[in-house]
Amino acid sequence: MAGRAQRSAAGPAPGILPPPPPPLLLLLLAAAAVIRTGDGQNLVTEDVTVVEGDVATISCRVKNSDDSVIQLLNPNRQTIYFRDFRPLKDSRFQLVNFSNSELRVSLTNVSISDEGRYFCQLYTDPPQEIYTTITVLVPPRNLVIDIQKEVAVEGEEIELNCTAMASRPATTIRWFKGNKELTGKSEVEQWSDMYTVTSQLLLKVGREDDGVPVICLVDHPAVKDLQTQRYLEVMYKPQVRVSQNYPVQGLTREGEPLELSCAAFGKPQPTDMRWLRVDDEMPQHVVVSGSNLLISNLNKTDNGTYRCEASNAVGKSHADYMLFVYDSRAGEEGAIRSVDHAVVGGVVAVVVFAMLCLLIILGRYFARHKGTYFTHEAKGADDAADADTAIINAEGGQNNSEEKKEYFI
Repeated sequence: MAGRAQRSAAGPAPGILPPPPPPLLLLLLAAAAVIRTGDGQNLVTEDVTVVEGDVATISCRVKNSDDSVIQLLNPNRQTIYFRDFRPLKDSRFQLVNFSNSELRVSLTNVSISDEGRYFCQLYTDPPQEIYTTITVLVPPRNLVIDIQKEVAVEGEEIELNCTAMASRPATTIRWFKGNKELTGKSEVEQWSDMYTVTSQLLLKVGREDDGVPVICLVDHPAVKDLQTQRYLEVMYKPQVRVSQNYPVQGLTREGEPLELSCAAFGKPQPTDMRWLRVDDEMPQHVVVSGSNLLISNLNKTDNGTYRCEASNAVGKSHADYMLFVYDSRAGEEGAIRSVDHAVVGGVVAVVVFAMLCLLIILGRYFARHKGTYFTHEAKGADDAADADTAIINAEGGQNNSEEKKEYFI
């Protein structure tokens, strides 16, 4: 009895087969036989990033092929392709290329549910395995700018919000006013695997911002140049300018007319414009016609400051014109003096030019006739018969002072 019990504990009796191992043990052994990715692998693949709705291509390549079988499995480890055969009934998977060194498969109309690890297996001894990861990008579904006030008044601070909905990964929102980039404040909300980003911009507006676009631009790897914009509408009080129509230039002199015009620009356009005299009553002879002011005959009593006021729904503005009436002959003496100076200057220039011409002519004359003269002191010696007579005649000629003359030619 003891011997039988000891034999039973040591192993089964001869001729009796052992019980089969459980299925779980077979799975563990099969998994242990698969070699993970390593530097010595023959299998090569790359990760894939694809935009939702586009096509992803998975490539399983063998560096040193020995005609071993290649297969591709999905994240649930279901066989997509075994060699060139597709056991999986998902028709979005299509064979692109099959050979002893490559198995290439395309997946059309990719969705978020397709994201994960896909396994390439090579049936060598021992088997080899490598995985590639598909990452699915989702561009924003909608991009909207919400503005706090449709119409703003200059000097106000308004709030704008830009929302990019349902993207993956989360978007980055940038703000621009015209060509100038501004800084906003963003908040990110996550719903399942999607992200919604809202950016807030606080903007103080002025009259120069009226009609300027505010742009919300999205930075996202799944989309390029996605943006939306809103044009600012800013109301502002009038800007007033007074101009002198007559006299166009020069002084406002007594007895002459004066005409002023007033121009005003604002949003909304000013409808109420009026002229007044600051710190005094408007003279009775002043004529105001719309935006123009006319004084037909200026006098000293018209001196003062004249103001043009314009107003709209936003506010009121004004511009001033300072009037000083000069004497009727003011500015004429200065004009006469300037004319006299011009005449004197012209005369002096003519005299100097004439003198220069005379000097040039005399200089040229003396240069041409230099040394061309002779005397007649010994004129009597020319007619003498002999030398003694010539000396006597010459001496006689020298004693006669009246006949001693010089001629210059």
